[in-house]
Amino acid sequence: MIRYLDGGQLNIDNNRAERAVKPFVIGHKAWLFANTRTGASAALYGQVETAKINGLGPYHYLTHLFEQLPTANTPEALAKLLPY
Repeated sequence: MIRYLDGGQLNIDNNRAERAVKPFVIGHKAWLFANTRTGASAALYGQVETAKINGLGPYHYLTHLFEQLPTANTPEALAKLLPY
């Protein structure tokens, strides 16, 4: 509270941080029963969140990604599919 009073530019709540992690927390409950060894749910979540951070629509990015992945057989081709 002292830091908030000393610096008027600080937010008094952490709503922004709470909203950023909320989808992961909700998804985590569902992933508990996914029963995958490779963490496919977490990998997919990471792709979706990275696409959103980079201003891409997750649905369109994943559609493009799944269409192009079978033909991307070099590191350069895979690099072109990254969302950033």
